[in-house]
Amino acid sequence: MPKRKDLNSILIIGSGPIIIGQACEFDYAGSQSLRSLREDGIETILINSNPATIMTDPSMADHVYLKPLTTKSIVEILKAHPQIDAVLPTMGGQTALNLCIEADKKGIWEDFGVELIGVDIDAINITEDREKFRELMLKIGIGMAPQATATSFLKGKEIAQEFGFPLVIRASYTLGGAGASIVYKPEDFDALLSHGLEISPIHEVMIDKALMGWKEYELELLRDKNDNVVIICTIENMDPMGIHTGDSITVAPAMTLSDRTFQRMRDMAIKMMRSIGDFEGGCNVQFAVSPDEKEDIIAIEINPRVSRSSALASKATGYPIAKVATKLAIGYSLNELENQITKSTSALFEPTLDYVIVKIPRWNFDKFEGSDRTLGLQMKSVGEVMGIGRSFQEALHKATQSLEIKRNGLGADGKGYKNYDQIISKLTIPSWDRVFVIYDAIQMGIPLSRIHEITKIDMWFLKQYEELYQLEKEISKYTIATLSKELLLEAKQKGFADRQIAHMLDCYESEVYNKRTELNVNRVYKLVDTCAAEFKAMTPYYYSTFEEEIEKPDGTRYVENDSVVTDRKKIVVLGSGPNRIGQGIEFDYCCVHGVLAAAECGYETIMINCNPETVSTDFDTADKLYFEPVFWEHIYDIIRHENPEGVIVQLGGQTALKLAEKLSKYGIKILGTSFESLDLAEDRGSFSDLLKANDIPYPKFGVAETADEALALADELDFPLLVRPSYVLGGQGMKIVINKEELEEHVVDLLRKIPNNKLLLDHYLDGAIEAEADAICDGKDVYIIGIMEHIEPCGIHSGDSNATLPPFNLGEFVMQQIKDHTKKIALALNTVGLINIQFAIKDDIVYIIEANPRASRTVPFIAKAYKEPYVNYATKVMLGEKKIKDFDFKPHLEGYAIKQPVFSFNKFPNVNKNLGPEMKSTGESILFIDSLKDDEFYNLYARRKMYLSK
Repeated sequence: MPKRKDLNSILIIGSGPIIIGQACEFDYAGSQSLRSLREDGIETILINSNPATIMTDPSMADHVYLKPLTTKSIVEILKAHPQIDAVLPTMGGQTALNLCIEADKKGIWEDFGVELIGVDIDAINITEDREKFRELMLKIGIGMAPQATATSFLKGKEIAQEFGFPLVIRASYTLGGAGASIVYKPEDFDALLSHGLEISPIHEVMIDKALMGWKEYELELLRDKNDNVVIICTIENMDPMGIHTGDSITVAPAMTLSDRTFQRMRDMAIKMMRSIGDFEGGCNVQFAVSPDEKEDIIAIEINPRVSRSSALASKATGYPIAKVATKLAIGYSLNELENQITKSTSALFEPTLDYVIVKIPRWNFDKFEGSDRTLGLQMKSVGEVMGIGRSFQEALHKATQSLEIKRNGLGADGKGYKNYDQIISKLTIPSWDRVFVIYDAIQMGIPLSRIHEITKIDMWFLKQYEELYQLEKEISKYTIATLSKELLLEAKQKGFADRQIAHMLDCYESEVYNKRTELNVNRVYKLVDTCAAEFKAMTPYYYSTFEEEIEKPDGTRYVENDSVVTDRKKIVVLGSGPNRIGQGIEFDYCCVHGVLAAAECGYETIMINCNPETVSTDFDTADKLYFEPVFWEHIYDIIRHENPEGVIVQLGGQTALKLAEKLSKYGIKILGTSFESLDLAEDRGSFSDLLKANDIPYPKFGVAETADEALALADELDFPLLVRPSYVLGGQGMKIVINKEELEEHVVDLLRKIPNNKLLLDHYLDGAIEAEADAICDGKDVYIIGIMEHIEPCGIHSGDSNATLPPFNLGEFVMQQIKDHTKKIALALNTVGLINIQFAIKDDIVYIIEANPRASRTVPFIAKAYKEPYVNYATKVMLGEKKIKDFDFKPHLEGYAIKQPVFSFNKFPNVNKNLGPEMKSTGESILFIDSLKDDEFYNLYARRKMYLSK
């Protein structure tokens, strides 16, 4: 049966600002869903308050409402669009589900005659109410850990007395494991129980007997109205129970699950999905499996919506879960839908993987001074990376190379831990770098049995690590001249980077690269095709690997490569890698728009990125997607293979920008602003000379490389001083110091964390107003797309400030200086494309803080506020296809737009929440106000100085 005829207009609820526990995987799901509905001619209405995402782009839905996610907003939208037939709440994470339930309780859907599709309220209530869920599971014969519900402190104490420790406390109706904890000792129980009860919106917790050391698995399911169910993907957590799945290293397909147990688990998952309600859509089910021969299976939870894992499963298999789930919600059945990758099989065909996926989370503990870095049931990671390889080892290495934490992979980079007690402690208390520490432990000679006993990580994974170390030991016996082709090929097949092999052989990375080329040990590209090559795939979605040569009967030797190079002119867009504080989804927005603009200009577009949560890594965003680390070796091989006209680096944040020097050195054309100009803006000394030559004021500053130099400089510059390392993003390591003791302490600390870095010391303009401007420049003309004034004073990182567009408090004289300085700097830096400039205004003089000739965090916000596709325009300028004068700029904004930062401090209760020059926000929302008399503006302005810390 095809789609329902009675659904012509659908409301989709987005997930709002990015927070820890609910990130851009829902933006990806929502974007896919909107496109899916549009294909069927259905009118789409979207509510989402996040300006940084592709989902809220005017091109994505027929009507986009950038409004707060409240029932008040829902009522306003339903009044404006009486034609809305249904609401689809499953694409916007827990935020959308909670809002949907609240609207249901208030009778809003009923009042407006709106049907709920993709899930039903009963299913949400059963899965969120842990007591109801437990009763249902026992009724249908699915095992659960011993658990009980507490709605009061006293009841919680009684349950703990009955079960004994360790225990798990989980808060009902929360996201990302908020309020959840493992309690080992009775003395910790009271505080953690109170916290759980407090954080649950219905003040209820479930207390479980902890299944410590059990293995954890997730299954992704889809079901249609005919009750056909497909299992899209099985995901195994390398970390055992006790660590939130969002903070676990996960592997697909499952590696250590016997077929017998998998079939049992599969049957249980289908039974669970059928039992929670009669709906069409997606589901994520989590299980614990006992680590003994019996392999007992216990259900943990079921989520009747797309999830973090379904984004991962979609990228892992090439099967677009959100897109298909949307089609099922509007009445299609699985056998009527085609497989999006093969175009020849149906969506009822379950994916088969002939490769391995490894996901590793990315944390940002350095932004939360004094935070508890232990991993547990409450999610703390801010992003994630995914590696695809022919083996677990290759995928694991690729994932570690994608993290951008100054590691080249596992081991072989001289950065491992060498202290026995430290290694044992890091294995015992799960920490963010445990994936590396396991390697260090094996290198130190700690037996696998001991590592297993401490971590409870399955022996199979530990043996894979051991093999890697054995290979490193073997290669280290040789020199670059004596290393055999067999060993080199084996190292590459197991994912070791050229840099790591160079470390083992004590030579340069370039020598290893040349040796590889000479011996014909080259990367080949394989398709992610959902069907293990049983059917031809039509979608160019690739990962790299190394293979043995095949010999033909005539003696010629070759290696099979699925990536066929066309004769079209091509451009490469470098993605922004994993989400982190300081570099979030706004750069993915820019990359996607860059790809679309280049396609409009007739180029074949090639995307390189390793972030599974985002729209840029969707299989049909670019003409070709290489799901690879944004890591020099991988990028260089792709560029040599594809031979593009050039590479766009200014849309992928600091990740892409950092590769500009290498690209330039290797003679690869950087489209838009040249490396020399990018470097000039980063080099404080040269940049200040440029400002001086153009008669533009800037705060007094100096550059120091030691604590002594810094102290000498302090006498010239006067306190307070702003101290920061060069070439960092999101204000990393920035601090305001007010005396020599503080200065010395901070400089010593910075040089320990980032050795050989130049430190910049600026005189801090106390009490100044901060503003910023974004502009597009074509080398001759400059067009300012937006000038924003920060509500908070200068000294709070721009990413943590409430930025108001247009400014509310700057006189004509100051505004003219900002415009003049912006134009002068953009032209002096030979900018081609985007530039962001930050200003401090004191006594009516506009000083320059910094200039970044690249896409900035605020570009999507300005584009949404003024309803103009600025990244599209800027990309066409970078490509030399258009000049500023070719565009008809018509910005439209009534009143003001405010970019409001959103923080995830609730994940780190003991951390100092003061704001300063180092960025701490994880996302943002947009607020439109008609006038400055608006109460919300007044409240923001009244609190503006509350948080400033040094």
